[in-house]
Amino acid sequence: MTEATAVDHSHLVIGAGPAGLQLASHLQEAGRDYAVLEAGPAPGSFFATFPRHRTMISNNKRHTGTDDPELNLRMDWNSLLSPDPDLLFTRYTERYFPPADDFCRYLADYAATLDLRVHYNTRVVRIERPEPDGPFSVTAADGTSYRAGVVIVATGVSASYIPSFPGVEHAEQYATMPVDPDGFTDQRVLILGKGNSAFETADNLIEKAAVIHVAGPHSVRLAWQSHYVGHLRAVNNNFLDTYQLKSQNAILDGSVQSIVPLPEGGFRVAFSFVRADEVVKELYYDRILCCTGFRLDTAPFADECRPELVISDRFADLTSAYESVNVPGLYFAGTLMQQRDFKKATSGFIHGFRYTVRALARILEQRGYGAPWPHRVLPPEPTSLADAVLARVNRSSALWQQFGVMADVLLVPQEGDAYYLEEVPVGYALDGGLGAPANGLPAASLMIAVTLEYGPDHDRVDPFDITQRRAAQNDAGQAHDAAYLHPVVRVHRDGEVVAEHHLAENLENEWDDERTHRGPLIAFLEKAVAW
Repeated sequence: MTEATAVDHSHLVIGAGPAGLQLASHLQEAGRDYAVLEAGPAPGSFFATFPRHRTMISNNKRHTGTDDPELNLRMDWNSLLSPDPDLLFTRYTERYFPPADDFCRYLADYAATLDLRVHYNTRVVRIERPEPDGPFSVTAADGTSYRAGVVIVATGVSASYIPSFPGVEHAEQYATMPVDPDGFTDQRVLILGKGNSAFETADNLIEKAAVIHVAGPHSVRLAWQSHYVGHLRAVNNNFLDTYQLKSQNAILDGSVQSIVPLPEGGFRVAFSFVRADEVVKELYYDRILCCTGFRLDTAPFADECRPELVISDRFADLTSAYESVNVPGLYFAGTLMQQRDFKKATSGFIHGFRYTVRALARILEQRGYGAPWPHRVLPPEPTSLADAVLARVNRSSALWQQFGVMADVLLVPQEGDAYYLEEVPVGYALDGGLGAPANGLPAASLMIAVTLEYGPDHDRVDPFDITQRRAAQNDAGQAHDAAYLHPVVRVHRDGEVVAEHHLAENLENEWDDERTHRGPLIAFLEKAVAW
């Protein structure tokens, strides 16, 4: 047997999916000593299997009518951030909903082109911290031990989330179920779950299965209404027609109480309805498919560095710096960051977490090396501040994708120049993360946070119902009632919001009208920055 070896690094990244590669590119650009440990033979091993039907639902809009790379990222949900302008996923396919295999090819090219330090076929089996204040020890399946002061878990939600009830073991799991619809011909099929994986599966079986029931305890939420892209996407909702237009299929609102296999084949399912008169009804199926989502795999964590879990034990509980609340030095990147804004923004998806991962890299630089948040200095005059804000909200992809989660921050001291910081997580700024000692930023300042946000009741509005009133576009007087995405500027003093300004929504998302947008913003800032 080969003797185990030990390797030291300042940062260890576990997982070479899109988040791990994105973070590695920032660590490499900063000149840090890091390594990425990847279980598979190539980057993005999750996407080599998922989605099971091999079509991604992340938009790939190649033709936008502009050559502005920042604006194009608003419509490109798959590309990672890179110093190489040619490393864009839009160059790999014109398909709006792209094949997953093309994305795997893109990730491999990204890692190779940037020469990222990834160790493939290196499955992590143990994460421990022998001394409370000492480095982490990460052990791979081949016995190699890696030590680092900072560990970033970027494995995604790689384990299946399986509900708990008697007989659940008889359900076929989304990760391993067959996907050839011919095998379901004339069968009665129950699909557990009401997310995109469940409806993607149902849509695949419509032409062959006799009856399909999609079941779960929660309401079906539609992404075009909630603006949360993890809710049911239109590309997967063909099944809704087959239910409401009486084609033998149905959506069941409630929970499975038990599954019992029958001697003659098939299963008896006790189902508890939440909206119907009957409390529990027995239903019969030939097949049961479990499409209930994923969770963090906690198996490698030793007891002393096992992160506290939340949201049905699916995610690690994180601080605003994306650090475990109970294990200092243990950070999480990628889709695991969505714990901070679960089902509210886009941190669970590439087009969102590419920006939160960049923010994490800046946090690590700030905490580990005293580097200030990247910033530029501006004259403190309201006109200069307003023009800087408008330039960003009219172009930024980060604020666009991470609505309400990511902010541009202006620090305005009582005397001297103002500081403009781009793409700061709102929670991190409000928790005082920018106020670390000796970080080169003014300590006593007004903090002005600039975000893009939907209105507070945006997910309760049917955007296609013409009888519902909505705020007029380009009407500064109605800006605070806007339901659609628009810029919001908040002034914080001593941790409290002391003033708030909304820019009127605009059909083309262009907030540059002198009378409607710029003038009112300048007037607002004149009052806001008056100490």
